[in-house]
This record gives sequence, C-alpha cells and structure tokens, in this order.
Amino acid sequence: MSGLCARLMKVSEAGVYRLNCSLDDLLNSADVNGFAVFEADLPQGASKGEVLAELARVIKAPDWFGNNWDALIDSLCDLSWRPAPGYILLLRGDAPAKEELHEIFEAVVIFWKTQGRPFWIFYI
Repeated sequence: MSGLCARLMKVSEAGVYRLNCSLDDLLNSADVNGFAVFEADLPQGASKGEVLAELARVIKAPDWFGNNWDALIDSLCDLSWRPAPGYILLLRGDAPAKEELHEIFEAVVIFWKTQGRPFWIFYI
C-alpha cells in the first residue's frame, strides 16, 4: 500500500485541506481503499441554493434533503445510501458562504471520526 493509501486510512488525520498531491494519485489511492469520492463544482458567484443543489447532487442526497445547511449536515453525516470505509469530497472553485461551509465540513469530519471512518475534504 502506498504512503498516500495508508495516510487516507488514518482517521485522526482526516480533515479539510487544500489538495497538495496530484488528483490522479488521490483518486487512485481512494480507489484502492474503496472510498466513496464525491466531486463538486462550486463556482464563484453561485448562490447558496446552487451550492446546496450541487452538493446534494454529487452525494446523491435522498428525497428528504431539505436544501438548507442543516439538511446538508444531516446528509453528509448519514451516507447510509453510500456505505464505504471512508469518504472524500473534492471541491472545485471558491463558493460563497465559505465560512459556513467550512464550519459544516469540520463538523462532518468530527462526526465521522467518532464513527471510526475518515472523511476527507479537499479544495482543488
């Protein structure tokens, strides 16, 4: 197992980061580990609704998704429809409400740590 594969499995290191390796290396390591990978495009100038819609689309959120921040947290902390040993959320762009999103993402990472699964979020 490569160093990146091993590192992705370390629950304690999971968090929100700017990607500092090649995307191909990350995707290959995620595949080796059996991780679910979600890729979202969050263009500058997107509305809160557009950001929520894009994130709901990429995680294939269930019908009960309420299109608000609380529903996003609930969905990202559930993922029962996409079981995996770990998760990676790739974010392209620089969406509005960055502070709110960062707080949500930090809470999601902490939740998954309590479940013993790594949840990584990378800005690319």
